[in-house]
Amino acid sequence: MPQARFLLHGVSAGFGNERLEEPQLEERLKGLRIDIENIAKVIAENTGKTVDDIAKAMLERTTLNPDEAKSWGLVHDIKSELFEPGSEVISIQHQEQRSQ
Repeated sequence: MPQARFLLHGVSAGFGNERLEEPQLEERLKGLRIDIENIAKVIAENTGKTVDDIAKAMLERTTLNPDEAKSWGLVHDIKSELFEPGSEVISIQHQEQRSQ
């Protein structure tokens, strides 16, 4: 859609009331770095950009408009209509089960 925006952002981890010692913090940090690298690799393979460029864009929380996303290779087309006229749209909704 012409009004869309695309946010490339990093990976985060919440700690809440958790108490972590240095080895646990290092483990979490390594996990975050691996997640960022894996995501950057997937995006880089599909956009022609380098893993470093994608990782940098993620850390900088880069926001792209539809034309920029298209030039990056994240989208193929920008359409004004969400669905083609006459398309069948099926709504799938999750319903929470109430405990009895």
